Amino acid sequence: MAASHRVLDKFSTEHLNADLRGRSVRGGLLTLSSQGAQFLMQSVATVVLARLLTPADFGLVAMVTAITGLGQAFADLGLSEATIQHPKITHEQVSTLFWLNVAIGLVLTSIAAALAPVLAWFYREPRLTEITVIVSFTFLIGGLRVQHDALLKRQMRFRALAIRDVMAYVVAVPLAIVLALRGAGYWALVALPLALNFIQMSLSWLMVRWIPGLPRRNSQVRSLIAFGGNVAASYLVMNVNSNADNVLIGWYWGATPLGFYSRAYNLLMLPIRQLSAPAASVAVPTFSRVQDDPGRLARYYLRAANLIMWIIAPVFGFLFVAAMPVVILALGDQWEAAAPVFQILAIFALGQMLVNLTVWLLVSCGESRRLLKLVLIMFPVVVGSYAIGLPFGIKGVALSGSLVLLAIFPWMLRYSYRGTELTLKRLGRAILCPISVALAGIGLSELILRMTAAKGIAAQLLLTLLGFAVTFGISTMTPAVRRELVALKEVLRQSRSGASPDLADNPILLPL
Repeated sequence: MAASHRVLDKFSTEHLNADLRGRSVRGGLLTLSSQGAQFLMQSVATVVLARLLTPADFGLVAMVTAITGLGQAFADLGLSEATIQHPKITHEQVSTLFWLNVAIGLVLTSIAAALAPVLAWFYREPRLTEITVIVSFTFLIGGLRVQHDALLKRQMRFRALAIRDVMAYVVAVPLAIVLALRGAGYWALVALPLALNFIQMSLSWLMVRWIPGLPRRNSQVRSLIAFGGNVAASYLVMNVNSNADNVLIGWYWGATPLGFYSRAYNLLMLPIRQLSAPAASVAVPTFSRVQDDPGRLARYYLRAANLIMWIIAPVFGFLFVAAMPVVILALGDQWEAAAPVFQILAIFALGQMLVNLTVWLLVSCGESRRLLKLVLIMFPVVVGSYAIGLPFGIKGVALSGSLVLLAIFPWMLRYSYRGTELTLKRLGRAILCPISVALAGIGLSELILRMTAAKGIAAQLLLTLLGFAVTFGISTMTPAVRRELVALKEVLRQSRSGASPDLADNPILLPL
C-alpha cells in the first residue's frame, strides 16, 4: 500500500493547489537563478568556441541542425505537454507514453541517419554525412527523457530541474572547449548538445525515481495522444519557421554567410532561451492548474507578460544600441559582419517571447487544435518573408522576417485570446511601462553615443549602459512605474514568507 501511495504521488497534483502562487513565484526565482548560471556557462562557451573555431565550422553544424531541428517537434509528439496539462493521469498512461516516446526517438534517429547522404548532396558538403549521423542520436536520448522531465514539471519540482540543468552545463561546456583546444573543430559543437542531453536524461531518471511499466492497449491514452499530436504538429511548423532562414541561407549563400547569420541569431537568442525554458517550466503547469478559472488565468498570464517584459525589454534595447561592440567582445573581430544582423534581429526578439507565452497559454488550456491552425496560417507568411529577403543577403533575410512577425503579431494575439478574458488592451497595459522605459533608454543611449562619438568598445558599452541606467532611474519617479516595481517587490517578499493573499481583494498583487 505504501509503495502504491508513493507511485500515486508522482502523478497527483492536488497538493500543489494549496500554495500554487507561492510555488509559481519561488519556482520562477529558482529557475531564473539556474538559467543565470547556465547563461554564464553558455556565454563562456560562445566566447571561447568563437575564438577557437571558424565561421565555416559553425555554418556546417548549423546546416545539420537546421534540418534535424525540424524533427525535434516530434521527438516527444507533444506528450510531455499532455502529461503536464492533463488534470488526472495514471502510472499505466505515463508508461505507455514513455514507450511511445522511445519508439519515436528510435524512428527519428534512423530517419536522420538515413537522410545524411541526402543532406550532404543538398548542401554540396560531404562532411555533413558523419555530422548528421552523430547528431541523430539526440532523438533517441530525448525519447528516453521526455516523460521523466514531464513528471518533474507536473510536480513543479523546480529545484530538481535547476540542479539538473546546471550540473549538465558544468560537465558539457568544459568538454566542448577541451575538444576545440585539441583541434576537434566542428566536432566540439556536435559534442556539446549530445553531452547536455545525455547528462540531463540521466539526472532526470535519478531524480524522479520512476520506472515505467510495460505499455498497455487499454491505458486510455488516445485523448492524450490526440492532444500531443496537435501540439507536436504545431511545434514542427514553428521549427520549420524558425529554421527556414538557416536552410535558405545555407542553400543560397553557403556555409560562411550562414555561419555569420547563425552566430548572430544564436547570440541574440541566448537570453531568450535562458528565460524561455524556465518560464515555460513554470507557466505551463501553473496555467494548467487554473485553466478552469478564466479570471485567475488571465491575471496569471498578464503578470507573466509584465515580468517577462521588465526582464527582456531593457536587455534587448541595450543589445540593439550596442550591437557592434557586443558582437566583437563576445565573438571577436572576425565576426564583425554578424553585427548588423544581430541588431536587426533585436527587433524580432521581444515579439518572439510574447509568441512563446501565448503558445504556452493555448497548450495549458488544452487548445492544441487552435494552436495548430494558428501556426499553419503563419507558416507561408513567415517562410515567404525569408524568401523575399534572401537575394538581399543575410541582412535582408533578418529584416524581412522581423518586420513580418511584428506586422502579424496583433492578429495572432487576438486569435489566441478568443474564449478568454484577455484582450490586446489589457496586454498593452501590462507591458506598457517596460516597453516605454526600453524605448526611452534606446533614444537616450543613441543620443549619448552620437554626442560623445565614442570609438572604443569599452566606452561604447559603458555609455550605452549609462543611458539605460539614467532612463531607469528617471522612470522610477513616475507613479505607474513605481506602482509596478512595488507590486513586484511585494510578490517576492510574500513568496519568501509563504503568505498567499487573496488576489481578488488585492489586484495589485497579480501573481505569476
